[in-house]
Amino acid sequence: MAVHQALDNHILTLMIDRPAKRNALTIDMYQALIDGLEYAEQDDGIRAVIITGQVDCFSAGNDIPDFIAAASNPERAARPLEFLQTIANFTKPLVAAVAGDAVGIGTSMLLHCDLVYAKSDARFQLPFTKLALVPEGGTSLLMPRQLGHHLTYELLILGEPFSGERAAQLGLINGTVENPLSFAQQQSDKLAKMPAESLKISKQMIKAPIQESLNKTLVDEVEQFKKRLTSQEAQAAFMAFMSKG
Repeated sequence: MAVHQALDNHILTLMIDRPAKRNALTIDMYQALIDGLEYAEQDDGIRAVIITGQVDCFSAGNDIPDFIAAASNPERAARPLEFLQTIANFTKPLVAAVAGDAVGIGTSMLLHCDLVYAKSDARFQLPFTKLALVPEGGTSLLMPRQLGHHLTYELLILGEPFSGERAAQLGLINGTVENPLSFAQQQSDKLAKMPAESLKISKQMIKAPIQESLNKTLVDEVEQFKKRLTSQEAQAAFMAFMSKG
């Protein structure tokens, strides 16, 4: 399995480990991430969760051929949305450690984490419109709320890469460190030692003003995303993308 679980000191680490494909996410990998988060949610012994990728890459986004193949199977096609709903409503501390590429969902999932640390040269990108698609993962709600229209338009519509250093300057992540996973473990250890119910309630209070809107946005974005998948523009963009590989 390309998503591994490791439990240590009440901290569950979910490791995306598919280096040959730059940790591109398949439908089965989405299911593994859902399973890991649901397991952590239900187990009182787990006090915090870390999401990371193998050392040189976080995630290159969706595995395009696998994603296209799943489109004809409604049950499998629903997995990315189910993952986003699971991570968006996760009640325990969620910490991310990022090195290398974080593309598409690899960036948008980070908006649902509580703490995010990256290497300064990590490479973030939200290239949805470059693939003739539309924003997903709650980005169309969360990013304008945090960055305003102009910066959001630049990152979501132009879709050009930006560094971990710039992500930190914009406040999209907490900061840059030399060893993101080690630092994420330190921060998670602090959280794991804090009163669990207090952490849960505090997180719910922080997210409450937009939680209902976020859950609606996740569904609305996916509906638009589905429509775009079958467009001539998207078909041409996917063909061009796959011909490069």
